[in-house]
Amino acid sequence: MANQPLYEFVAIEGNIGAGKTSLANKLSAAFNAKLILEEFEENSFLPKFYDDNRRYAFPLEMSFLAARFNQLKHQLTEQDMFNRFIISDYIFAKCLLFSKVTLDDDEYELYQKLFEIINLQIRQPDLLIYLHNPIEKLQWNIMNRGRSYEQQIADDYLQRISDSYLEYLQANQHLRILILNCSNIDFMSNHEHYESIQSLLFKPFSPGIHHINFLS
Repeated sequence: MANQPLYEFVAIEGNIGAGKTSLANKLSAAFNAKLILEEFEENSFLPKFYDDNRRYAFPLEMSFLAARFNQLKHQLTEQDMFNRFIISDYIFAKCLLFSKVTLDDDEYELYQKLFEIINLQIRQPDLLIYLHNPIEKLQWNIMNRGRSYEQQIADDYLQRISDSYLEYLQANQHLRILILNCSNIDFMSNHEHYESIQSLLFKPFSPGIHHINFLS
């Protein structure tokens, strides 16, 4: 296997509880990559949002917009002469995908205008890996990681988030997109599963959506 992947900037995305951060951490450690992790636990609006969705949706999404922009703008423009490989556990478009689900129509219209202006300044990933999980597996992962404010997330909310992601992927096929069917993948405990995912970083993919179902 080559020393470094074919792609300089790889982003991992997925629904809540999909395993984005876990996979990003493993890949970053394997290649000594620059790691960009979303700093959501520092957002004081998040627990409030899960208690009162309607009241806190707009300030939550605005705070995420500012935080993600500041982090990605800084991290993606800062050069590392020794290692140019970057792994992130989110893309900036995540702002738009979640806000579409959480905000009322008039709030979303305003939010979308702000997003489109800011998004022009953010580098797009060379490869986007989307971890597609069934809702029951997402709920199992959410329960087991034990964040108290996440324990009441409804199946319907997760389904709407999933639908929002898939709609975005279909509309952005100018990107290189891998949709991994994670129904039977355990890349944290099964080394063979992890190696199968890691090997994808060394394969040339054309722009468009590529469905990966290498495990049964």
